[in-house]
Amino acid sequence: LREEGKSEHTLCRGQRGLCDYTKFLISRVGEDWIFLILLGLVMALVSWVMDFCIAMCLQARKWMYGGLESNVFLQYLAWVTYPVVLITFSAGFTQILAPQAVGSGIPEMKTILRGVVLKEYLTFKTFVAKVIGLTCALGSGLPLGKEGPFVHIASLCAALLSKFMSLFGGIYENESRNIEMLAAACAVGVGCCFAAPIGGVLFSIEVTSTFFAVRNYWRGFFAATFSAFIFRVLAVWNKDEETITALFKTRFRLEFPFDLQELPAFADVYTVGATQFYRLDFSLQASAVPRTGHFNHLHFDVPPGFGQFMAGRLTQKESLVTLLDNRTWAKQGIAEEFDYFRNYQAWQHPQVNIFVTLVIFIVMTFWMAALAITIPVPSGAFMPVFVIGAAFGRLVGESMAAWFPDGIHMDGTIYNIVPGGYAVVGAAALSGAVTHTVSTAVIVFELTGQISHILPIMIAVILANAVAQALQPSIYDSIIRIKKLPYLPELGWGHPEKYNIRVEDIMVRDVRYITLNCTYRDLHNVLLTGHLKTLALVETVGKLIISTEESSISPTRTTSPKPLKPALKRPSVVERPTELPTSKTPVLLYHQNIHLFLLSNISEWEEMQLDEQVNFNNCKIDPAPFQLVERTSLHKTHTIFSLLGLDHAYVTSIGRLIGVVSLKEVRKPSNPSLSLCKVCLLSTSALLPLS
Repeated sequence: LREEGKSEHTLCRGQRGLCDYTKFLISRVGEDWIFLILLGLVMALVSWVMDFCIAMCLQARKWMYGGLESNVFLQYLAWVTYPVVLITFSAGFTQILAPQAVGSGIPEMKTILRGVVLKEYLTFKTFVAKVIGLTCALGSGLPLGKEGPFVHIASLCAALLSKFMSLFGGIYENESRNIEMLAAACAVGVGCCFAAPIGGVLFSIEVTSTFFAVRNYWRGFFAATFSAFIFRVLAVWNKDEETITALFKTRFRLEFPFDLQELPAFADVYTVGATQFYRLDFSLQASAVPRTGHFNHLHFDVPPGFGQFMAGRLTQKESLVTLLDNRTWAKQGIAEEFDYFRNYQAWQHPQVNIFVTLVIFIVMTFWMAALAITIPVPSGAFMPVFVIGAAFGRLVGESMAAWFPDGIHMDGTIYNIVPGGYAVVGAAALSGAVTHTVSTAVIVFELTGQISHILPIMIAVILANAVAQALQPSIYDSIIRIKKLPYLPELGWGHPEKYNIRVEDIMVRDVRYITLNCTYRDLHNVLLTGHLKTLALVETVGKLIISTEESSISPTRTTSPKPLKPALKRPSVVERPTELPTSKTPVLLYHQNIHLFLLSNISEWEEMQLDEQVNFNNCKIDPAPFQLVERTSLHKTHTIFSLLGLDHAYVTSIGRLIGVVSLKEVRKPSNPSLSLCKVCLLSTSALLPLS
């Protein structure tokens, strides 16, 4: 018996220790670093699997094309039909499962991080639609990008992981905590897409945030670095790479990468080129409507046809690798023999020199990308713009090499022009101009693995941004305008008159309000005036500065508060008749009389209940809503709304409610072309603010 007692005691101690260890482990699972590791791991796996599937789809297209060499018509049919089938499936699957997955996703995330809740944008079915739709869209070979949708996919993963982690710690149910994790997820999306963690963090901050909390910095860097590391390790594991290297590794000359005399060419040419492409791109964006009929451009890149003049048989990745090559393709306009790599032969044509090929490639890729991004499928615009910029830079670099065939003489040494360096600068400048970001320079450094051209890249990116920002909004802000998402635009440059506008000039004075001693009838009348997410709760009518004709509130009562109970739950209110009629009235007439009697009693009871005072004890009331005074400037109001993510604010004068200003009123002076947002919004809680 004593031995059995000892064994039971030992067993109980072991179970207690296991229970304590489980609680400790669960508590540690709720920490941020575990969450960020899981997020980075999942996104790295998703990115690698998607790249693998996309490569298989593109290889299948080439295999079908190569297997039909005996029949040119069948080659043409296979080359055109294959992407049509994939892109049609992507559009149909996305529209049926989750239409919210269409497009880039960065504009929506920019809106969500501001505090607006967009319906169905962070759900599991949207994640499935985004991943499968993006894989098919990119596998079709159309000039579309992966970077924008991956920001949305990473945010979807973060939202789903937050729901899972809330089982271990309630802190992940906090709304502000979820916003912080979504900000880190945006960095992970760019980091695992390009294997560029530093540029990914900076780029995500620039395109999704107006004000960024520095305390979230480490989360973005940690998760993005881990995700990029796993993404490149998987490439080594699959024997795609020998070791962890840059995604588009370059081999530029390090001892003398460029001459000082080339800086004007870097600055001027790329600024002019970025401006022209930028303005043309947004002229197409402004008139673009998502449609599925933009398949005509698939006829132009067929290799036996017009595609032979624009390297049509190369994928975006293969084109970018060849464009960044440091060797010169032409001397004095005469194409050299491309005998060192098979892919370089796609740029060579017996009747056309390399300059014509590059010009055709730039023009055709530009308008094909402009049409492709309007197809309602998950897609991004960063990578096509990046490739176009690289091609434009390559064209300038080859021209410089033709103008200076003997290179540049410096201290008795001849240094040849490096066209690949111009391609790198062009890619960074054009993508930076279109997105209004400077961090594209950092992304280029991490993509190529070299910073030899850091000075011309930074000069070109800054100048391109300066010119582009003076002309039009970024591509993401333009999409926000087209979709009419509830985002607050910047005040803009060159409008000093906006700084003289006050809150009293834009506020709404017809405020729907209720008082502390109002009746249910008063509350009913206010609710009938329109769709209201919140109501202003004030102490007395006497404290309101509001005209009588603008108020829809009837005089209040001072009766004792009594809670309202539904009529169906109070059977004692309507008493049954104690005696049945003794006359020989038909049964039908008897039931009609009883029905009328009950209806009259219910109506009288409802009228009595409507005249009783409302009990606010069980209501969610915000005791300190955000308030502004009538003399607050528009600039200060704009900053407060952007910093705090406000949806509306009440305007008071000496503690008295005089109006309300919402996001709609602040947006109109910022940009009069913007109209009221028509998106499905969810209110996190029904608040009744006090003044």
